[in-house]
Amino acid sequence: MANGRTRDLDGMLVALVGGSGFFGRHLAQELLSRGARLRVCSRHPERAFRLKPLGGLGQTQFVAADVTRPETVAKALVGVDAVVNLVGAFAGNLDAVQGAGIGRVAQAAKDAGARAFVHVSALGADADSDVAYARTKAEGEAAVLAAFSTATVVRPSILFGEDDNFLNMFGALMAKLPVVPVFGAQARLQPVNVDDAAEAVANALANPGLHGGKIYELAGPEVVTMGELNRRIAKAADRAPVLLELPDGVCAAFAALTGWLPGAPMSMDQWKLLKAGNFATGTLPGIDALGVVPRPLGLFLDRWMTRYRKFGRFGVKAKTAA
Repeated sequence: MANGRTRDLDGMLVALVGGSGFFGRHLAQELLSRGARLRVCSRHPERAFRLKPLGGLGQTQFVAADVTRPETVAKALVGVDAVVNLVGAFAGNLDAVQGAGIGRVAQAAKDAGARAFVHVSALGADADSDVAYARTKAEGEAAVLAAFSTATVVRPSILFGEDDNFLNMFGALMAKLPVVPVFGAQARLQPVNVDDAAEAVANALANPGLHGGKIYELAGPEVVTMGELNRRIAKAADRAPVLLELPDGVCAAFAALTGWLPGAPMSMDQWKLLKAGNFATGTLPGIDALGVVPRPLGLFLDRWMTRYRKFGRFGVKAKTAA
């Protein structure tokens, strides 16, 4: 993260479309630290109000916009220098939210005179996939590049951070349950630190001449299986639950039978995505090509999982000098 040392975005007005979520919050901090002015565009802009103290007076704006209503997006992008699209979903009208409809966001940015556009897609985007999420992600990339040919597309892996809903979900389960089921234990993941991904996006905005028109894979430095990840989280949290690695057939049946229920832990499409894995293909430039050296999960895990230990930080034994 820039932490104020680099001011290469000084004065640039950047619109974050869908900027009130997890990645949006971290990206906003990166951009503000590099001098950008922000316009956070969201259906629920109030969810991003926590960003106000991160910038100076007048450095951050909040605007209501909905990508399924193009007229609201066009109004929100008036006068911007750059746009980052972060909108995505697993359910609903995916074509409008992250598929062909995102091309209208890119067109609105072009019409507004934006010099740079970064589209946040996802690893696994595949126009031939039978999973709607993966298919519409690929269609969204194509629509963006058709409307804004110098846009940069980034495909992040699973994003992890201290305040994520990924590591913390597993840590919380292990703190409560003696037995924790593990779905897709052999599935391979290559999670990337959310702040590293944010730095990569900011670097793309800072140099659209170099990065425009390209697709990048944003992944961390190590590939781990879902089973290994659960074991590492348990160790970091100083917990010893029984990690029940479920066979693929059981996982598929569970997703098929319960995935349609409100609040279900996993739908059938999510199971298919998990089984396929989430790691860089190596056929496209990676995060290093955007000037970022990704940091491994192990650098943070012990510290972040302290909250899930039996006595929290008071359960950590102090190291004694030899």
